[in-house]
Amino acid sequence: MKIISASDAAKLIRRGDSVMISGSGGGHCIPESIIVAIEKRFLEEGQPRDLCLIHVVGLGDRVAQGVDRFRHEGMLKRSVTSALIDSPSLIPLARDNKIESYTLPQGVLSQLTREMAGRRPGLITKVGLHTFVDPRQRGGRQSETARDDLVQLMIIDGEEWLRYKPLPLNVVLLRGTTADEDGNVTMEDEALFGEMISTAQACRQQGGTVIVQVKRLARRGTLPPKSVKIPGILVDHIVVDPDQRQTYATDYNPAYAGELRIPLEHLKKLPFSERKIVARRAAMEILPGAVCNLGAGISTGISAVASEEGILDDIVLTNEQGFIGGAPLTGPDSGTAQNYDAVIDAPYQFDFYDGGGLDIAFLSFAEVDPAGNVNISRFGDKIVGVGGFINISQNARKVVFSGTFTAGGLEVRFEDGKLRIVREGRHRKFIKSVEQICYNAAFAVKEGRTALFVTERAVFQASGDGLQLIEIAPGIDVERDVVAHMDFQPAIAENVAIMDERLFLPQLMDLAADVVSRERVKRSRSQV
Repeated sequence: MKIISASDAAKLIRRGDSVMISGSGGGHCIPESIIVAIEKRFLEEGQPRDLCLIHVVGLGDRVAQGVDRFRHEGMLKRSVTSALIDSPSLIPLARDNKIESYTLPQGVLSQLTREMAGRRPGLITKVGLHTFVDPRQRGGRQSETARDDLVQLMIIDGEEWLRYKPLPLNVVLLRGTTADEDGNVTMEDEALFGEMISTAQACRQQGGTVIVQVKRLARRGTLPPKSVKIPGILVDHIVVDPDQRQTYATDYNPAYAGELRIPLEHLKKLPFSERKIVARRAAMEILPGAVCNLGAGISTGISAVASEEGILDDIVLTNEQGFIGGAPLTGPDSGTAQNYDAVIDAPYQFDFYDGGGLDIAFLSFAEVDPAGNVNISRFGDKIVGVGGFINISQNARKVVFSGTFTAGGLEVRFEDGKLRIVREGRHRKFIKSVEQICYNAAFAVKEGRTALFVTERAVFQASGDGLQLIEIAPGIDVERDVVAHMDFQPAIAENVAIMDERLFLPQLMDLAADVVSRERVKRSRSQV
């Protein structure tokens, strides 16, 4: 193991290399100083270029940091990730066919690192069947230049499976907190673990170079052995950055690192708005003892509602980064959590998800078609990616999709427990055909899974016959305020219920009393 500078680390990357970078979202475990040095070298020397960039989840601040630094034309040849939304400058490169772009499920890429470490023939899973990553659809491609087949359909014992092929790794860039003189790395200040050890093992198996950025150095033999997350036998080089921040927005928060728990009253509350109405109605689906996942977007507000209503301790919230319990964060530091009970490596969290461990998943939606298929991945020239959406939605026993009914300028008013639409959003979400299928409703129904679509004015249920309207908000007219703003006619329940009036009043709903009165989740051997 050698200690080198970030600029020397950048020189180890050659033209055409396949480079995998650790981390998540807004700066969590991202080796930013090395990425900065790579960009600087390219701008000064024109190298390295034609890289294949791999990262499990989106990396960046949605402005210019993270993998947005690879935006310079010629720097990238291929991008493989689950999300591009955090690095917006890469989106036009994919759209204009200047790079080969693939977006695959986050859990697939996470677990694939472990399969590669064991020199197995890729990841074999049902995740992605009948979605746009299925090779019978797009195979995860987001650009016309992406011609290689990274996904293969297989039949095993008469059942359909997808094989995600191993990816080449020449260099991996990882991050920890402390390294000793032998290259053993701990992560005590980090907000998550990600796929660190699996990625290092996968790179070592292929004879690649493992570079780890840390904040500080320790003497040989002084690190607690059980705290070492990346053993020194897997590490080639250490880069020390004493100014390393926990995230882009936060220098260090001990609650993110699990060092302490904060009083629940200090958790940020949601302002009373249509977004809070949606989060509240979704939270009404909570059962005591349920293991839940909170997705991105409007669904992240459910943790704030659960805290405010005093039901956070009645459920177990989780997220894709490996957190179990507590309250996943919203805002620029989303991806981590506070007051959690445990944090595990991401591949193992996805094992739990894929194995049916989630009772309820709370996810967002952007487009829905008459069959109940959902698109959150691509909208014309805007390539978002799927993150962990497919793993979660395809395997949870129940999915609650949350979102405002329309988007782009929607304005509503609450009057005496009733909802009034002041100005309709410019963009419809319930449309005739979705651009990419990220959730296949017919496949879910066939497997016995249920789904609700919750908006501020209406609630729909997915069935074998498509979407059915089952609830409307008080003060809302079905034809004027709902059907008139859909591109298709939904089925309408014989007795459409009125949404709970408490949703539309600013005071607390006393959801705790409702949740406690329900039967606790029970799990049989056949359910998990």
